[in-house]
Amino acid sequence: MDVERSFAAFAGQKYLSLETLRKNGQPVRTPVWFAESEHGVVIFTNPNSGKVKRMRRQPGVRVAPCTARGAVTGEWAEGGARFLQGDEGRQAWRAIKKKYWLARLPIWWRSSAYLEITPT
Repeated sequence: MDVERSFAAFAGQKYLSLETLRKNGQPVRTPVWFAESEHGVVIFTNPNSGKVKRMRRQPGVRVAPCTARGAVTGEWAEGGARFLQGDEGRQAWRAIKKKYWLARLPIWWRSSAYLEITPT
């Protein structure tokens, strides 16, 4: 699938609504910071968060542009989440810090999970 076409709605956006699924199939939507990557978008989060647990169990997600409070402002796109390690994780963190100046502050947890979401 063409990344430019399927994730084009994210260009110039600040927040992404990430929809993961609970065990019972109920969707959970969370606004997250993101940065564009070669294959889709990258995000970071606390590795002990519910969304990480849900994505480990079910890597299929949906994403849409949204406001800081999570109000969806565009079309949903289907995607798959992949956990990034080592150099890929560091590259994702650099991209996020470049986009969001607040990410440069030393208030973020030392342990973070980095994920790449690609269109499916």
